[in-house]
Amino acid sequence: MAQSGAHKGIAMRIAAKPTEQEIIEGPQAVSFQIANGNVRQNCILQTELPTKALAQKYLLANWPVIEKMARDALAAGSFEDGQIKLVAA
Repeated sequence: MAQSGAHKGIAMRIAAKPTEQEIIEGPQAVSFQIANGNVRQNCILQTELPTKALAQKYLLANWPVIEKMARDALAAGSFEDGQIKLVAA
């Protein structure tokens, strides 16, 4: 049975527009942790993306590279306020 006027099998998502708070804050950062022996090391990835959702999606899509950057920073002792701060290019 064919559906008229409907797209079959296509799920479309519209990217969320920045909230008023996100507009005020500007480009969004996302936090994550990496294991450092028996403890967790807090890390922040600063992006140029307008929403937290997009920043999180970027983190997940680029996790292998971002994790390596964080581990390299950890090994070099590059901390700021007890956190590893990374910037997405």
